[in-house]
Amino acid sequence: MKPRALALTGPTTSGKTSLGLALARRLGGEIISMDSRQVYRGMDIGTDKVTARERAGVPHYGLDLVDPDERYSAGRYAREVRRWIPEIEARGHLPLLVGGTGFFLRAVLEPIFREPPLDPARRLALRAVLGRVPLDGLARWLERLDPERAPLAMAGGRQRVERTLEVPLLTGRSLSWWHREAPADGPAVPCLVVCLRCPREELDRRIDARVSRMVERGFLDEVRGLVEAGYGPDDPGMSGTGYREVAAALRGEMTLDEALDEMRRQTRRYARRQLTWFRNQLPDTTLVLDVALGRDALLDRIETAWRDAGESSTTTETGP
Repeated sequence: MKPRALALTGPTTSGKTSLGLALARRLGGEIISMDSRQVYRGMDIGTDKVTARERAGVPHYGLDLVDPDERYSAGRYAREVRRWIPEIEARGHLPLLVGGTGFFLRAVLEPIFREPPLDPARRLALRAVLGRVPLDGLARWLERLDPERAPLAMAGGRQRVERTLEVPLLTGRSLSWWHREAPADGPAVPCLVVCLRCPREELDRRIDARVSRMVERGFLDEVRGLVEAGYGPDDPGMSGTGYREVAAALRGEMTLDEALDEMRRQTRRYARRQLTWFRNQLPDTTLVLDVALGRDALLDRIETAWRDAGESSTTTETGP
């Protein structure tokens, strides 16, 4: 099938944002953020969102959708992507999905089950209980309630673990069962997937530099403002790397230097989890490109791949 969108992914700090903006300008694209943290309002510096000026030059979707105390699922993301793409196509533009949240990408390529209705009050009460259980305790529950999905959930971090436990505890059926048995939430969106590759040593260097930049841009004040607005460590948005560490420093639980060091460590661990996910979960047809090629060469390679994908699918559909 002819791809309807181009998805650009890769580990954190691999250069997806700047390359995505350049691709949009070259190919006449509009960008759909594929980042599970950038959906939160008031969380700009710590999630490295594009600036207002950049948004004015290239239309963006998927930013500032919910408050930090709200959940935003991969299923909801896929539903909104299926709504945004026709709007972009109607303007004659290319939909560009840009970001590193693998679960969001897979929900677009392989639509997940239609989520069962979950009582909001029970869900809120359960979230409070799960938030008090250490991660190793949640892992033991997960092994009993959904052993099939336990490794994938653990790779996604605490929020993913809690979400995976919510489903069996509130519905009586595991998340794995729902994925197998429930009808899909909507049609798949065919995409050309491009994944940026960057050596681990270079990723580590870039992560350290990004943390320093965030502090210079006012990240501490951003976290302080969120805490003063009443958002705490149990809120989905505040569980993100960086926010929880700096919030702990503001509460006096560690020094600022300790918080920033932990932020760097946790971001490196997140990058490692991303690399593992990309290695095992991306489609076999994914175009993997080394960032060492440089921006111009990357743009040329991706543009050629996009043109070729459209031409080959047209040939297949129309025949001789």
